[in-house]
Amino acid sequence: MNGRNWAGIVLLGSVWGSSFFFFEVALDTLGPITVAFGRVAIAAPALWIMMRFTGDRLPRDWRSWRVLGLMGVLNNAIPFTLIAWAQVAIEGGLASILNATTPIFSVVLAVFVVRQEVLSANRLVGVVLGFVGVVVLIGPEALLTLGNNAGSQSLVLLAALFYATAAIYARRHLMDFSPMVTSFGQVSTAALALLPVALIFEQPWTSAPSGATWGAMLAIGTLCTAFAYPLYFYLLRRTGATNLMLVTLINPVTALLLGILILSESPGWTTFAGMALIFAALAKIDGRLIERVAKRT
Repeated sequence: MNGRNWAGIVLLGSVWGSSFFFFEVALDTLGPITVAFGRVAIAAPALWIMMRFTGDRLPRDWRSWRVLGLMGVLNNAIPFTLIAWAQVAIEGGLASILNATTPIFSVVLAVFVVRQEVLSANRLVGVVLGFVGVVVLIGPEALLTLGNNAGSQSLVLLAALFYATAAIYARRHLMDFSPMVTSFGQVSTAALALLPVALIFEQPWTSAPSGATWGAMLAIGTLCTAFAYPLYFYLLRRTGATNLMLVTLINPVTALLLGILILSESPGWTTFAGMALIFAALAKIDGRLIERVAKRT
């Protein structure tokens, strides 16, 4: 991958990393299904407005909307709900560790199931090294809670599997659509799918969201969804599903920085060690920096 693609992945990972923080704020007064629905319901009109400026036009045939609808379920409706539901019981830090298994699932699916990409030693070592870095970054003590709330932790792992599956599905079936059309198509269909579920099981009109909750939902819907997904599909065309899923290794860095800046948390040595391991993993997967150093020596 070139430097521009890596910059996009870092930006996307940074934006999505904030979603764990915003989820925790929103879940104080809203149910998980309502939070998931609110995320896509806010993103849909924002993306519609953006499309008016870009000139993108929506498809009118049933086949296209069937493909976009399935993407909305795989990539939005199900994983958003699973993660929000899990974060009712577990902290965002642990959720981000479990979510960082996404590139591992992506490698397995892309290489061994659909045979869409080739497994390289650099990629395999880099993914494993990055996951270790995420664990060190958040703090090994977070792993002490593994076994507690096993059901909630399994929900995040299942969401990671859905994310990996959706990326591969998009790579195979959605490349004929523009990133803006794909983004709007998936979030709008996800909103339609989640609306009746939220109304039946959570009755969101009985909630009393605070100002902080509204702010968190607005950030999730606009920044983490309406802004992030056109970038996601743009990068998917250029990097492939496996490389793009590396954004989940960057997510915990953002979550940690938000904790430092907003919650006044004090980072320890594990913070900087974890960041170093993550950046080393990205360098290993990219390969160019290591090759340059090897040539000089």
